[in-house]
Amino acid sequence: MTVQDPNVVATAGAESAASSNPRAGQVGLTVRQAGAGATVVGVSGEIDMLTAPQLRAEVLRHLAAGTTLVLDLSGVSFLGSAGLAVLVEAAQHGKRRDAAFRVVAVARAVTRPLAATGLGEVFSVFESVEQALGADEAR
Repeated sequence: MTVQDPNVVATAGAESAASSNPRAGQVGLTVRQAGAGATVVGVSGEIDMLTAPQLRAEVLRHLAAGTTLVLDLSGVSFLGSAGLAVLVEAAQHGKRRDAAFRVVAVARAVTRPLAATGLGEVFSVFESVEQALGADEAR
């Protein structure tokens, strides 16, 4: 077993890899407006019991009455049960507020838990942000 000293500075290769991805226990979130009444929240990293509360707060903050929220999980490398619970809560919250909640899922780390639990049928899942935003036009 190897134990790394936390006081040791990472080498250039390891440092550059770490800076592009959130560290363990962190989730990367980006928020952008995608037109009138539509918000896209991009997520990267791992969604587990440590990071799910941060994701929950961000998602619920952007689910307002009559709006569209697209949760882009294409950068997620792990989706645990706490993350799945956030998705279910967001879908329910959106329905109560008459807001559209959509999920973008392409990576196996996300699509597999959605399929295994049947949650892919509970809310709208798309292969790209553009498809998720375009679903408004199909109404």
